[in-house]
Formats: sequence, structure tokens, C-alpha cells
Amino acid sequence: MSSADTLRLLLLSSLWGLSFIFMRVAAPEFGPVPLVLVRMGVGALLLVPLLLSLRYLQLIWRHKGSLLLLGIINHVLPFSLLALATTRLEAGFTSLINATTPIFTALLGAAFFATPVQRQQYIGLALALLGVYVLSANRLDFTLGGDGWFIVAVLGATFCYGVAGNYSKTRLGHLPTRVLAAGSSAMSALVLLIPGLLLWPSEPVSTLAWGNALALAVLSTTLAFLLYFGLLASAGATATSTVTFLVPVSALLWGYLLLDETLSFQVLAGMVITLLGTAIATKLLRFKPHGTLTPPHPPRE
Repeated sequence: MSSADTLRLLLLSSLWGLSFIFMRVAAPEFGPVPLVLVRMGVGALLLVPLLLSLRYLQLIWRHKGSLLLLGIINHVLPFSLLALATTRLEAGFTSLINATTPIFTALLGAAFFATPVQRQQYIGLALALLGVYVLSANRLDFTLGGDGWFIVAVLGATFCYGVAGNYSKTRLGHLPTRVLAAGSSAMSALVLLIPGLLLWPSEPVSTLAWGNALALAVLSTTLAFLLYFGLLASAGATATSTVTFLVPVSALLWGYLLLDETLSFQVLAGMVITLLGTAIATKLLRFKPHGTLTPPHPPRE
């Protein structure tokens, strides 16, 4: 990976880490669905100009149903669930649970998309799930006022991402990335328009909340999408996938600096176990024949 790509990767992880901070501040005032409407509406307005070409518009029209489904399972549902979770859970904690996305992607790929899973990946999956348990074991309270259902909401978001990742890879992999990004964002904004307006807060939203909502849309959605797809093109999928491990570290750091969130031993231990398991499950770390771990060979892009 070049130095320019490394800087892009660090910036991308920082922007996606900040998204949990922005949601944590804005979601309590907006509510989950109106916040995601702002996020996807502004994001769509900024991304749609990338489609001002007859070829891209024809592709959007031809695949409108698939892009609508992708928008729902990759944006509308998971973003709304994460926004709901951040009304209760700390930003760093939420990002760590969200880091299990590759786990659901692998499990769903094996179950429904004929994606093979190797033995070492099962070890990684089990280790990552153990990390989630370490993180949340003392917070799985499903009584009124407990954190349990909010943790389930984050896991629901990662489940949606797992479905979306497999679906887009197997059914939409032939489409240009700008069509996927802008088309699914525009479809998401349309789906969210009526429910977002119906659930719009009755009380005026503060300037602070508006600022965080717009930053979420411009920085953590539009700019992040452009960085992500640019990185995919120049560095390849393997290198880009390492952002999964940088985002929660970024979110924990931003949460500590900006929101005074605590970094307890439980959170740090859960983070190490979860990210190690995810690295093994995604084959960023591999077992040698004698049982030790080694980084993978550089990808031939």
C-alpha cells in the first residue's frame, strides 16, 4: 500500500469512527429515523451528481429494484438501528460491537451464498463472539431501562451489513462503484422521506445536533464513501478491509477525547479479543502449519 493510500485509510477510519460520535450527539434530539433521513438525504444530494451521464442513469433505471433493496439493507435499516443504539450506548462501545460485521458476513455467506469457510475461520468466529460476550456480558439487561435491546440493535445492524455485503458481491458486483454508492443512497433517501417526516421531532433541534447531523452526512457518509471506493480501486479489497479494525479504535479515541467516555479494562480486553478473532476470521491473520499466526502475503492487485 502506498503512503497516499495509507493516509486515505487512516482518514477513512477516523471519519467512520467519528460517525458514532455524531450519532451519539444528534440521535437523542432528532430520533433515529429523522437523523438517518438527514444523513442519506444530504448524502444523496452530494453523490447524485456523480451519475450525470446517460450510461449511469440507464444503469440506475435498469437495476432500480436491486439498488432499492441494497439501500434498505445496507443503509436504512442498519443506520437506523445504530442511531437508536447510540441514544443509550457509548459511541466507542457501539463501534466495537459493530466491528463484528465480518463475522455475520462470513456466516451468512456460508449459509446462503455458497461461500466456503475454512477451519481457522471458525476459530476466528468463535473468538470474535467471545470478545462480544466479554464486552457486553454485564450489560445484557432486557428489563425496562436496560441496555440489552440496544446491544441487540447493534447486532441487528451488523446482520444487515452481512446480508448486504454478500448480496452486493454476488448480485451487483458488475455495477460501477459510483452507481452502487449514489444509487443506493438516493433510494434510501426516498424510502426514509415519509417516515422521517412523520417522526420529525416536535421540539426545535439545537444547533449542536444539526451540526453533528450535517457532519455525519457530509464527512462520515459522502466523503467517506468517496474515500472508500477510491481506496478499493487503488489498494484493493484486502488492504481496504483493514479499516474494520481501525474504526473502533478511532471511535474509542474520539469518544474518550470528545465525550469523556471511559476506557475500562473490560472494554479494552473485549476490543482485543473481538478484533483478533475478526482478523483470523477474515484471514488477515493466518495459521502456519505448526499453529502460529502470520500476516497474509501482500495481495496481488
